[in-house]
Amino acid sequence: MLILAGAGGGLAVLAACYLYLAPQLPPAGQIREVEYQIPLRIYTQDMKLVAEYGEKRRQPVSYDELPKPFISAVLAAEDEHFFSHHGVDFKGLVRAAVELVRYREIRSGGSTITMQVARNFFLSRDQRFLRKFNEIVLAIQIERLLSKEEILELYLNKIYLGHRAYGAEAAARVYYGKDIGDLDLPQWAMIAGLPKAPSAYNPITNPQRARIRRNWILQRMEKLGAITAEQRQAAQAAPVTARYHTARPEVEAAYLGEMARIQASKLVPGDIYTDGIRIITTLDSKRQQEAVHALRQGLHEYDERHGYRGPLAQVDISQLPDLPAATDADDKALPEPDDKPLPAEEAAREPAPELTITGQDPRVAKWTALLQDYKQVGPLRPVLVTTISDQQADILFRDGKRAQLAWDDINWAKPQINDKYVGDAPSQTADVMKPGDIIYVRPVGKGQERRWRLAELPKAQSALVSLDPQTGAVQALQGGYSFAVSKFNRAIQSERQAGSVFKPFIYTSAMENGFTPASIINDAPVVFDDDKLETAWRPTGASGKFYGPVRMREALYRSLNLVSIRILRQIGISQAMDTLKRFGLPTDRFQRDLSLALGSASVSPMEIATAYSILANGGYRIKPWYISRIEDGNGHVLWKAPEVTFCDQDCEPTAEAEKAPEVADIKPEKSSAPSLTSLLQKEEMPHAEKADNTPPPTIQPPPVVAPRVVDARIVWLMDSIMKDVIKRGTGTRARVLGRDDLAGKTGTTNDQVDAWFSGFSPDLVATVWVGFDTPSTLGWGEYGGRAALPIWIDYMGPALKGVPEHDLPQPEGITAVRIDPDSGLRARANNPNAILEYFRNDDVPDLEPPLGPNGKHSSPEQIF
Repeated sequence: MLILAGAGGGLAVLAACYLYLAPQLPPAGQIREVEYQIPLRIYTQDMKLVAEYGEKRRQPVSYDELPKPFISAVLAAEDEHFFSHHGVDFKGLVRAAVELVRYREIRSGGSTITMQVARNFFLSRDQRFLRKFNEIVLAIQIERLLSKEEILELYLNKIYLGHRAYGAEAAARVYYGKDIGDLDLPQWAMIAGLPKAPSAYNPITNPQRARIRRNWILQRMEKLGAITAEQRQAAQAAPVTARYHTARPEVEAAYLGEMARIQASKLVPGDIYTDGIRIITTLDSKRQQEAVHALRQGLHEYDERHGYRGPLAQVDISQLPDLPAATDADDKALPEPDDKPLPAEEAAREPAPELTITGQDPRVAKWTALLQDYKQVGPLRPVLVTTISDQQADILFRDGKRAQLAWDDINWAKPQINDKYVGDAPSQTADVMKPGDIIYVRPVGKGQERRWRLAELPKAQSALVSLDPQTGAVQALQGGYSFAVSKFNRAIQSERQAGSVFKPFIYTSAMENGFTPASIINDAPVVFDDDKLETAWRPTGASGKFYGPVRMREALYRSLNLVSIRILRQIGISQAMDTLKRFGLPTDRFQRDLSLALGSASVSPMEIATAYSILANGGYRIKPWYISRIEDGNGHVLWKAPEVTFCDQDCEPTAEAEKAPEVADIKPEKSSAPSLTSLLQKEEMPHAEKADNTPPPTIQPPPVVAPRVVDARIVWLMDSIMKDVIKRGTGTRARVLGRDDLAGKTGTTNDQVDAWFSGFSPDLVATVWVGFDTPSTLGWGEYGGRAALPIWIDYMGPALKGVPEHDLPQPEGITAVRIDPDSGLRARANNPNAILEYFRNDDVPDLEPPLGPNGKHSSPEQIF
């Protein structure tokens, strides 16, 4: 009787508390107005994930997307009577009342899922007596407003489940790298065990306790009739397969992802890392993947030419147990296919937890433990050499899988002596490695030929920028070998001497000042005395040869330095600077002397690519851009990139454009749209006032005008000359692409410190730079055509696949004339050596004089 009286009294107290507290609590109806905290996500133009930023990993899902077995597991673990109670479990309520009377406090838990929702959304986590009553009151109110399915959806999208994972979908991706719907029964039960104590029952940090918790939940599921005994037994026998998975991008583009993140922080107000913002960039996912692959392949080829620097480390394996025989085909580590991006380690916003390999043979585990301090870098995988034979090596990966290195993938490793010399070629595996070496390997080959190859992390670096010359949209950008190794974005932050890749701008200025492709310039030694220099300046060419009088066309495709200097001296520094400014180049950083003709100016790959776009699109200066639009979590477009329009005349900005703020200053209003699948963006106490659900208007800046800055006829002539660079000049390797619409220019600075290639078709521009971050020589023979051009080729080939070949349209005012190649003058009909050349109508040369007594034409009247 005393117990019943106490229980009755407790219920009376609870009822009184309800009547007292209910008016003081925030309205439970506000739960419909809050939004989940969702990280910032960045995508390519075809909606492939590039990067994810935010303290909390969350991907809200609807109730219908949650697997029924998973829901059963959660209810078995947290609230088996969820679908039958009204927010508070009656038995738990009686128990709480008894404890209140007996101990003057509520000692047991007994929180229902609805009470946990009330606590998570509205209350603090202080373990106070009053809070429990607040939970009860709010839970009852929530049950009146929402269906059971809606409450479960809120709960399973909100709860913290360890390792920055909030909600069931995020937990599935963090622990298993899959969507929640793709898991199996033991994995669902494992996640269902996390809400009670995400750290204590964590399958990564506490796998044994997590297994116990999982198996208890499976027993509960069987008892409640959710699974059969056979299902329970099979699930309990399953190993713990969880391991830490970073947010895995579909496209590796961390350098541009960081650029977009910084720009978005200027375009979107508030905390962009919690509002579910989506940034859609201009990146082409296929071109970006090809850019990454081409850049890394080029750096590895350079690295192999300069010898092997040795293993990462050497460990003692003499005391380790013998490895079990690797007879199962599943035991072999095979490279992933080219179209499947490798895990992008740079996507992680925090260090990954210690890798736990479960189900591994204890003997293997002792070996793999030696590799745990060595991380994957891009495609490079750390492995341990276990045994070697005459021309083969057996290797072990961190996950216990094994593979073999064939001799063809080892024998490149001549020992490196210095940046200029390598040692003798190895004749056996022992000349390169020995058991106990920790080395890098990388995947090479295609299809069935995929295999592993001995590799190193390259010391040299590279950058690749690719633009659509018609709009300026960035199609691909890679600022280095790996964002994880170096955040320094060489595509936009590195200012390096341009070398001969700069010459087309000087030649353009020359044609604006009276030169033609047939102008004759003397390629001969020249000495300049300058009071500012300690000694006279004697510029030379890379080959050391002198060609004498040559046509300007030939001088460019041969990249003759002395010709470029004579051209610049003839037109003058001021005239050249005017042209360079119109190309959008940063002339305030340039030296005003003749070394400018040789590319002494320091520029970034982005600046070169942007300037080359003018030559690709017919003479219009575009600005590079890389954010196409910004959306809120519901897909409403907050900001859209301005249109780009070409302008030949009267290109002054409109009054509207003059008043428009800079792109970086535009701050659209924040959107709010309450839906159960996009709740609690702020995750603070819900606002007392109902939010305005009307989305703000989309902001789009006024059109960006791309003015004509170079005469279309001159651009067409430069395009013609630069095609010869590929057809017969320093860029002939690019003929392997089999296209006639490609033009470009190699570039190399003194002592081969910087290597460049920049080239284009009317549809795509790409610029490649190779060098060391601390300027030093790349080594003998490492010119632009050898170090940078292969990367450009490996990118442009796939990037232009399926793009019809076409040339820059020939503008009016161009005349084709047969000329004498030695004099540059218009050839007579009887000249057997005449060749075809193009000119602006006003620049057609005079007719050559008649043959002299010796049967030859006289020398040209003017040689520059």
